[in-house]
Amino acid sequence: MPLQQGSARMRQRTVLLVGIVVLLAALVLAVVLASLLTHGRHEVSPKMLKWNDRGTTKNLQEVILGRCYNYITAQHPELGDKDCLKIWESLKDAFIYKNPCNITPEDYQPLMELASHPIPCNKSLFWSKTGDLVHRYTKSNQNFLTLEDTLLGYMADRISWCGDPSAPGINYESCPKRNECESNPGSVFWKMASKMFAEAACGVVQVMLNGSIEAGAFRSSSIFGSVEIFNLDPDKVSEVHIWLMQDIGGPQSESCSGHSIQRLISILEERNFKIICEDNYRPVQLLQCVHNPDHTDCRLCTNST
Repeated sequence: MPLQQGSARMRQRTVLLVGIVVLLAALVLAVVLASLLTHGRHEVSPKMLKWNDRGTTKNLQEVILGRCYNYITAQHPELGDKDCLKIWESLKDAFIYKNPCNITPEDYQPLMELASHPIPCNKSLFWSKTGDLVHRYTKSNQNFLTLEDTLLGYMADRISWCGDPSAPGINYESCPKRNECESNPGSVFWKMASKMFAEAACGVVQVMLNGSIEAGAFRSSSIFGSVEIFNLDPDKVSEVHIWLMQDIGGPQSESCSGHSIQRLISILEERNFKIICEDNYRPVQLLQCVHNPDHTDCRLCTNST
């Protein structure tokens, strides 16, 4: 009888252990399924919002690394000690898995420090609404550098990026425009890079503005008008030369005596800068004439015999 009772108890314990194991397995399975279902909802989360600007540039990592290596090896070998992999990682860390409307300057600070380099005096060239012309000019004249001719600007020129709190952390479909939210990855990056570019300027600096814009060549809301002019250092910058360029054949909406240019001059004078303004700076105008050589604005020595 004791033997039978022992066997019965063993069977009860075995059944109990099996029941416990089954219960634990069921609990584990339930947790895993809940996690998978939650993750699945996370993947298609409505947080992956549709914005009005283009999404992150395809193959962003390869583009950034390729441009970085090209800049420090082929174009500026004196910067060969820059670590392009660290630069890419710091850019990625600034926005991946983050709300694209909640980016801060602190997010980009490591990138700015890694990619910064000295700008020679008298070479800084700022611009507003003259992007194509100013970059054609710096390509033909190595005496001047725009922000896009620095390592930071060269890597980021004409590309876009933004993150999203949901996986995979990068939004390739759309990114927010400035009017949707000002603290987006692109706006914060360019403001910080522009501020650093202006702070580094020394000697004579140049700015190329568009005199064919009806609303005025100088706009207080532009990056130049809201960031760069207020970060020029009067103790380092001796003069500001304004090149007011009008389209060949017009319209000639504004000259150096125009209302917006006078407002710009007033702002610069209040900050103790010396200013020179020149309508249609001839070296740049000659570059414009390459595309329209027969126009009357492009004829030289028309009165000579």
